[in-house]
Amino acid sequence: MSKMINRAHARMMGSKYAPHLCGNLYFYAVEEGTEVFVEVWGLPLYEPGTDEKDPIGPLGFHIHELGVCEIKDPQNPFTSAGGHYNPDNQPHGNHAGDFPVLFSNNGYSRMSFFTDRFKVKDIIGRSVIIHLNPDDYRTQPAGDSGKRIGCGVIKDI
Repeated sequence: MSKMINRAHARMMGSKYAPHLCGNLYFYAVEEGTEVFVEVWGLPLYEPGTDEKDPIGPLGFHIHELGVCEIKDPQNPFTSAGGHYNPDNQPHGNHAGDFPVLFSNNGYSRMSFFTDRFKVKDIIGRSVIIHLNPDDYRTQPAGDSGKRIGCGVIKDI
């Protein structure tokens, strides 16, 4: 008989683009889906975009395929997490792993939301990634969210 997985946790760590980033995500099984709670510190402050550079924030936020948060290339961290979690082969903007953007409030963000796109058991061993730039929810395959600034592996609790 397989174990019922009702809760999961990811502890976030930062890359060189947000070295003080830390925080926690909790996933709870609820009727018809999953409740997600996130609290993160050390986020970069919002900077509006210009003709020469993209805005910093609101921050793209996704579940990625692999539960690996290695920084093999400091210029392009957390590529070890692979692409977005997308078990239904949907276009970006409708991936199961597409989350709402995070807003940095003086480096802090907290929110909760409900999703019916996955169950807690489906995401164990995957990772959560925070990106430097906003997700446009259109650009394929990943929303043009920029560098990966934070990562956490999702584990059963």
